[in-house]
Amino acid sequence: MSGNQAGHVLTVNGGSSSIKFALYSTDRAAQALLIGKIDRIGMSGTRLSVDDPTRPERDSLAILAPDHRSAGTILMDWVAQRVGFASMRAVGHRVVHGGARYSGPQRVTQELLDELRRISPYDPEHLPAEIELIEVVRRRYPDLVQVACFDTAFHRTMPRVARMLALPRRFDAIGVQRYGFHGLSYAYLVEALARVAGVEAAHGRVLLAHLGNGASLAAVRGGDSIETSMGFTPTAGLPMGTRSGDLDPGLVWYLMRTEQMTAKQFHDLVNHRSGLLGVSEISSDMRDLLASRETDVRAAEAVALFCYQVKKWIGAFAAALNGLDTLVFSGGIGEHAPEVRERICAGLEFLGVQLDGVRNAANAPVISTDPSPVTVRVIPTNEELMIARATCRLLERNV
Repeated sequence: MSGNQAGHVLTVNGGSSSIKFALYSTDRAAQALLIGKIDRIGMSGTRLSVDDPTRPERDSLAILAPDHRSAGTILMDWVAQRVGFASMRAVGHRVVHGGARYSGPQRVTQELLDELRRISPYDPEHLPAEIELIEVVRRRYPDLVQVACFDTAFHRTMPRVARMLALPRRFDAIGVQRYGFHGLSYAYLVEALARVAGVEAAHGRVLLAHLGNGASLAAVRGGDSIETSMGFTPTAGLPMGTRSGDLDPGLVWYLMRTEQMTAKQFHDLVNHRSGLLGVSEISSDMRDLLASRETDVRAAEAVALFCYQVKKWIGAFAAALNGLDTLVFSGGIGEHAPEVRERICAGLEFLGVQLDGVRNAANAPVISTDPSPVTVRVIPTNEELMIARATCRLLERNV
């Protein structure tokens, strides 16, 4: 994109208690001009922080944002003051769930918003807040192009057998199936793997581990997703920061009978009070647990459970892939926690995983030994870049 069409694209990545954002130039959508985050929305200590690659210091501002609407309004005010909207060509949003209808980035229309509202029960933790962020921009700048980039899109290539749930078929007909998430991250990691290791490696038998406060795995073959650990909602799969991951469905009925737990209370339990936080009773942050593991058995068990479950899923996905060529760690834990990577990989020698302790401790790009049959890599993810690229492509096509 060039000439008088050049301008800026703002990416908005709304989480359950945060908003990550970045500013890109439409004619150079490879490097962010600004990267920021509003953290702890709805809690004490909410802050807006911004990194400018041209300046050494970080801007940080304490704000009051009890919900995503107020946080989005503060973000719009900040962008208007710092950058201005005269040059803004579009706003691209990460939307966690696209349901069965959307398989690629879409320009936001009233029809799309109506569909997102309809499927909001699919993911009540994310979709309502993401819709609200779109509406904040829409009310203020009604003519500004907005683009929805769906986290489920990457997994639309999964075979039918991997998407099915063992429920009566009428539920499948109304969209109750396994969708998978973290798709923007996985799409970036496949591209990045092709850059650093070649297309042949990226099209081999690849296992991608996005390990952060939200955590999942994806099995990729031929560059396409064939299996992933999350399911109908992002609560499924691995234990995470505050999410339980997979549970025995019979637990719902048991807790209803023994603790008179309502559906809403169960939803809160498995999404906000479980996972690392629930097991440790200390923190949902792996850094805190690693720091406390020597003195607190609860922290030690939370770390052990997380590593064991990731290892178990790696074994299952290696079976789905008929072997393994490359294992990639990404996300906050995957990129920055050598001990967690070491504990996950310990015992996977039978799959061909051989970790190099020195490389792993240094968070090196390749952390496996040179003779290792499986190459183990650490690749930082970049969801915002994928949103910016998709938004720019839609602008170019004038869709």
